[in-house]
Amino acid sequence: MTTNPFGDMFGDIFSMLSQQGPDAWFTTATQLALNIARGDDGDPNPQPIERQRLEELAPLVGRHVDALFGASSEASVVAVNRSALTIAALEQWRPLMKPMIPNAPASTSEELDESSNQLIAQISSTIGPLFAGFQMGSVAGHFSARAWSLAVLPLPRLNDQHLLVVNNLANFATEWSLERDEVYVFALAQEFVASLVLTQPGTSDALRALLIDTVNEANAIQGDLMERLQTMMESGDINEMMSNPESLLDGIEVPEESDATRAVNAAASVLLAFFSAAAHDITEKLLGPRPALAEAYTRHRRSDARGEDAAAALFGISTQGPHHDAATAFVSTLVAEHSLSVFGALLRVDGLPSASELDDPNAWYERVTNSPLA
Repeated sequence: MTTNPFGDMFGDIFSMLSQQGPDAWFTTATQLALNIARGDDGDPNPQPIERQRLEELAPLVGRHVDALFGASSEASVVAVNRSALTIAALEQWRPLMKPMIPNAPASTSEELDESSNQLIAQISSTIGPLFAGFQMGSVAGHFSARAWSLAVLPLPRLNDQHLLVVNNLANFATEWSLERDEVYVFALAQEFVASLVLTQPGTSDALRALLIDTVNEANAIQGDLMERLQTMMESGDINEMMSNPESLLDGIEVPEESDATRAVNAAASVLLAFFSAAAHDITEKLLGPRPALAEAYTRHRRSDARGEDAAAALFGISTQGPHHDAATAFVSTLVAEHSLSVFGALLRVDGLPSASELDDPNAWYERVTNSPLA
């Protein structure tokens, strides 16, 4: 006879969930993300006239991007709604998220009977991935609420497809009293530049190497969650979990600053600063100076991008903070001395700046210029 009154009920639940397969966490994440992305307005498709205008501007922007890098890239664009960007984000992030999914059972305790230890093992192997799926789904759904494209998060990409959420661009233009063409050109340039950089094998490999450590730190947080759950079981506080499951998440925070987060933040912040600088430069070449756009985008990134910030934090990246000011200064200094073309080095495996180079742009320039890969 079991000593745990909830054993049979949990056993039935875990049995049902385990039948969904090893990728149940991703199915859960996708379903929740889409539910959030649809929002109160049902997530309408972009108006045909807006989609057509975006497609007309794309080749013009593409030629400037090719000139910047001295390369030929795909200049087509797909106008999408929030749901489509959400699905694309999850698919792009999936290889990076998978190592975060807990799959090891919690350790057993001599203070608990066999039935309770089995329950803990089931919770670890089933509820752990379920919680992770909920977290990732929530993040992905909120990410697309205001994001224009995948360019706002500098992560390795699996393909060079360019998706832009036209309704989000139109809303931004309206909120900040900007011309839609200038917003469209800026967003296209930002996405085309980001895609070209983030699909490069060398750059992608370098970013993945940096993300390995931050993902491991995220896994440590998930381990803390299972330890808290086991403590509840050992103390007999299972009723607390039943009445308030969110209590398990109390006190769980993103990883503190470490060598790993400093390294990935240096690289990510410079990439974002370069994408923005290149987009502003291309917009100005096509439409003339746009100071209002520059100010609006800066304020948007600092105050209206909570969903994007949460998505970045999932991978140990901080999209706010003094390192972004340092990255802006880093890019501005090198552009003034060498022009934007110097950032062609970002296409190489050794092109990402280190944490120490973030405050010493000339050191980065000397390194990448004298690199055997240059």
